[in-house]
Amino acid sequence: MDMPAMLSHPLVIVGYAVFLWWFSTGLILYLNRRPRWTFKWSLAGGTLLFAGALLGLDWSAEATTPAALFCSFSCGLIAWGWQELTFYLGYLTGPRKHRCAPGCSGWRHFGHALQISKYHEISIVVTGVVIAAITWGSPNQLALLTFMLVMVMHQSARINVFLGVRNVSEDWVAPHMDFLKSFLRVRPMNPFFPVSQVVAGAAEYWLVTEAMAAPAGSATAISYTFLAAMLGLAMIEHWFLVLPLPLAGLWNCFHRSESPERPASKARDVRHEYAEKNPLAPYPEPCRAGCKDAGLLPRIAPDSPGRTS
Repeated sequence: MDMPAMLSHPLVIVGYAVFLWWFSTGLILYLNRRPRWTFKWSLAGGTLLFAGALLGLDWSAEATTPAALFCSFSCGLIAWGWQELTFYLGYLTGPRKHRCAPGCSGWRHFGHALQISKYHEISIVVTGVVIAAITWGSPNQLALLTFMLVMVMHQSARINVFLGVRNVSEDWVAPHMDFLKSFLRVRPMNPFFPVSQVVAGAAEYWLVTEAMAAPAGSATAISYTFLAAMLGLAMIEHWFLVLPLPLAGLWNCFHRSESPERPASKARDVRHEYAEKNPLAPYPEPCRAGCKDAGLLPRIAPDSPGRTS
């Protein structure tokens, strides 16, 4: 089987879409949980990749070969990934960066939710316009369609989470984005969920039908297969929000909790301060409970050597 024929196979297309979705989501979650001093480097790397995706769009928009369609799909998903990265790293969020007061609800609470992501939403619109401008009048529109599909399903997921779902995955919210937790409502179901799934299911049926009706290996078949795969994944994500299943477990290999400040660092600070005030005196042994000088020297708990209080 030659390369174009292999890339045209539905299983290859779906497998590639699933992998790219899984890997890009996990990578963003991983970078979001790293120490904050790494954020600028993550943003720089992500922005370079985003710029490369825009260049890739300029090349692939004029071609409808399987390779060009794979490139176009990848570039559209990378463009979306940059939106998610800048939001969860805290660079493009909104003017509101604190929790809602207890009891805040209704339209007022919804307005606060919009304020935490205002700049993020503007960035999504601007990026969509840029992709549309790059691919305007070109035969390959897969990148723009991919970006728009993911955008719509992302907004649907956010509305569902705001209205209330069973699994909100609070553990994945990094400390610097803690204010998001006041907009995560836990409840078995909300009225919008079945509506969103009926609409998405109808769209999925149409995409699959169009992909099967198109000539095998054609640009139309490949494009519809990619879109059907992404919509199917988005629907699965939606169902994981309400079913008692651990969706976050799919990315456990990317999970990294932020390292708390090491207790030993406090001890080093105390020693450094003592050395500055007493340059010729050796640092005394820390007092333990019951020491007569316990109020004068840093005390270390018996079960935690090296920890000061």
